[in-house]
Amino acid sequence: MRRHVVSQLSGGLAVGDDARDRVEVRGELRRGLLLHELRGLPEDDRDHLGQVALGLEQPELQLDDAPELLRSARDARQNEVFRFFIGPLVMWDVHFAMALLRWRARFGRRVRGWLDALAEVEALAGLGAFAHEHPEFAWPEPAPRPSFVAEGLGHPLIADDRRVGNDVRIPEPGRALVVTGSNMSGKSTLLRAIGINAVLAYAGAPVCARAMSIGAARVVTSMRVEDSLEQGVSHFYAELRRIRRVLDLAREVAEAPVLFLLDEILHGTNSRERIIGACAVVRELVERGAIGAVSTHDLGITALARELPARVDNVHFEEQVEGDAMTFDYVLRPGVVHSSNALRLMRALGILAVDDETIVHSAR
Repeated sequence: MRRHVVSQLSGGLAVGDDARDRVEVRGELRRGLLLHELRGLPEDDRDHLGQVALGLEQPELQLDDAPELLRSARDARQNEVFRFFIGPLVMWDVHFAMALLRWRARFGRRVRGWLDALAEVEALAGLGAFAHEHPEFAWPEPAPRPSFVAEGLGHPLIADDRRVGNDVRIPEPGRALVVTGSNMSGKSTLLRAIGINAVLAYAGAPVCARAMSIGAARVVTSMRVEDSLEQGVSHFYAELRRIRRVLDLAREVAEAPVLFLLDEILHGTNSRERIIGACAVVRELVERGAIGAVSTHDLGITALARELPARVDNVHFEEQVEGDAMTFDYVLRPGVVHSSNALRLMRALGILAVDDETIVHSAR
């Protein structure tokens, strides 16, 4: 139903970029076009929005005069002569307060439902505007079990002329990707693209991909972790709390499986403990039927693909080097990355003076 309403909002109403067009959209909603679409839905698809569509047309709920009355009351209160002389004489505040109490007694129980309905209509209008502004985006197809399969997946906030789409396959529960690559090659952006497109799909919006199918799952992440001086929480401990939250959700057997996204997992500790800890986390997640992706610079974590060949796949990004120039194509490739660029970047910024032989030896 939500996809149907979003489609109507994106195609049936004039959604523009300026404020005037958006006011016109709200005017169309108020005049009943959306209500007509909701009433025309099959009975099985009708939720509380359909009930709101019927309720908003009841004559007793027409409160068009209320805003004008409130403005008049506000203007009267701001008039000093009325406030200090006329108001106290006629007991204006008392009468106005009594009027508000009568209104609350009559309509107060319905206000929460009105606000909930308006909030959902506003959200659907936003999704409709998003669909209207991106007609090239694909509508996701539901999958019968937790999975994430996309063709040409990209991040919707990257400009069209700069966006590079990649195919991502997590075809069944208990599968995960280990993403490796050099600095600035696109690892974190890929995880963010998976997450934001999953959220868009679950909200009933089109996704930034040529095609996509997705099954029911709960999106949980450990990304952009921050420490806290005030709370005495280090960066590493903050990440551990995030990962514990991911594991706790994955252990809830009665709930839907999780779609986890772990960026630079456990990068706040030494390499040996990071490999042991990260492998244990990913191993438990896939054993519990979760799906997701993990990015890392530590190639030791890629051994999971040999340990669990039917559950973990290695993918990577890499840079292209021509002389002193280094570029990125942001294309996702199968397997483990075989190059690194930290020393090259440090040399380019004048932080470290190293020769090409040292850089090549370190990459090996």
